[in-house]
Amino acid sequence: MSDSKRHWLVKTEPECFSIHHLAASPNQTTCWDGVRNFQARNFMRDDMRVGDQVLLYHSSAEPTAVVGTAVVTRAAYPDHTAWDPNSMHHDPKSTPSNPIWLMVDIRLERIFAQPIALDELRNVAALEQMELLRRGSRLSVQPVRDSEFGAILAMADAQDDSATRTAPVTASRKLPKKAAPPRAAASRRKAAKKKAKPSAVKSRSRRGA
Repeated sequence: MSDSKRHWLVKTEPECFSIHHLAASPNQTTCWDGVRNFQARNFMRDDMRVGDQVLLYHSSAEPTAVVGTAVVTRAAYPDHTAWDPNSMHHDPKSTPSNPIWLMVDIRLERIFAQPIALDELRNVAALEQMELLRRGSRLSVQPVRDSEFGAILAMADAQDDSATRTAPVTASRKLPKKAAPPRAAASRRKAAKKKAKPSAVKSRSRRGA
């Protein structure tokens, strides 16, 4: 088996766990739990290695799109959510002594300036054979060819270049010289009164395909 770095795509539902949730995670790192498809699990177990780069894909979104990249920081290990009867990913057949399901850890690398929608990917000749674009493909963990990964990064870089070119126009807009002090003080008092309690962190959920 080759030790060279590989590339992957993983799907997540942004309502449950988006790339921005990953950005807000400790050290911008999380375990990628909830995979409940044997082929997807086998990719993680047999082929995914520390240092591999990952495309993050928002599924069940409008539009569905590649939204950034991450890197694998820990190789496959048992997915403990399968043992938790309160988890939506609970599987009574999986136990600590016989862990059927696995997960990896990933760390955020980059959030794209704009999501790259599925329809955009379909128009790129270099991506014609990409697993994501294959009819009927539903795997939440899937391999990506080096050339495909490079083509998507090139699309993201082009977006960044475009954003850089338009940045001076946005920056040239003048802000108000000075806010009225009484209003600013009132706003601070109002914000202090309405200070909310910390909200509970949502439990994440990912597609098991």
